[in-house]
Amino acid sequence: MLLRLIVVYALFLGFMAALLFWPAGTFDWPGAWVFLAWSGIAGMAISLWLLRYDPGLLHERLRLPIQKAQVAGDKIFMTAVQLAWCGWVVLMALDAKRWHLTQLPTWLSGVGAALIALGFAIVWLAFRVNSYAAPVVKIQRERGQRIVTAGPYRIVRHPMYAGAGLYLIGMPLLLGSGYGLAIMPLLLAGLSTRIALEERTLSAEFPDYVEYAARVRFRLIPYVW
Repeated sequence: MLLRLIVVYALFLGFMAALLFWPAGTFDWPGAWVFLAWSGIAGMAISLWLLRYDPGLLHERLRLPIQKAQVAGDKIFMTAVQLAWCGWVVLMALDAKRWHLTQLPTWLSGVGAALIALGFAIVWLAFRVNSYAAPVVKIQRERGQRIVTAGPYRIVRHPMYAGAGLYLIGMPLLLGSGYGLAIMPLLLAGLSTRIALEERTLSAEFPDYVEYAARVRFRLIPYVW
């Protein structure tokens, strides 16, 4: 599995580098290099941790984004979000480097890098307690899936999405794209839509999820939503 992990990350980083540098028309983009470094180092570190402590979850995380057991609505969502993600990254490259349409204060790049790091940290905390955190919405009966209420799940019902939200906010700040920042709320709205789909799926399969949702009231942000 280690070889597969290395290949997957190499392909991902190569694809992301193409999405960033080709439309930017230059490699002179420190924010993009920092983003790729953060994504590669943090992502690989978490994956190596999973390889040692939870290989079953790592296997799920390395699977394709469209799967047989996946909820039908999530297949549509994952297809749309992959296309939207690619378009968003290309737009930020055009905005920040090729066309220079917007200019964010330099200090916001540091804020963006910190938010991305914090997002990775929250996702890792979720992985530590939730072995069923597959990248798609499905019920993992073969793995004995149950409702997880420990760790960050005691604070919000979807800590992984909270971490992903910080990552999404941090990206345009680090890359220096005002248009990317303006479009980011649409991506967060997409996350909210998927949360609703996931909660309907879990509530239908696990009666104790309704009790858990009543006890942990907030989905992403404590005392807000």
